Amino acid sequence: MSIKLLKSDSGIYRQTIRIHQHTVFADVSKELGGDDSAPDPHDYYDAALAACKAITVMMYAKRKQLPLDYIDIDIERDNSREAQGVYVLNVQLKLLGQLTDEQKSQLAAIADKCPIHKLMTAATTEVKTSFS
Repeated sequence: MSIKLLKSDSGIYRQTIRIHQHTVFADVSKELGGDDSAPDPHDYYDAALAACKAITVMMYAKRKQLPLDYIDIDIERDNSREAQGVYVLNVQLKLLGQLTDEQKSQLAAIADKCPIHKLMTAATTEVKTSFS
């Protein structure tokens, strides 16, 4: 898997991100000197968790034939202690469908087993940077 990042033609810090056949952008807020023209890297980190939880829950519900119509996820970030190594994401799931309380509990538990949740909470990530 390869992700290519290039300086965008517009903006001070705006970046063009190419992932397979997809192109997205990243920037920083005006408070940090950017143009706020795209999500910042923290937004993508947080969104990866939300997307993974939603996909994991939907796949599980489909496989178990649970009556889940769709899922909405809100994430609130508390990065006030990020400099101390603590980054808090408060996740609120809204499961829509004719689900029993037991099925909702089952799906909530599955949400915490998504691969990104596991990476963020249980894995050690090694980042090796080189220059060319």
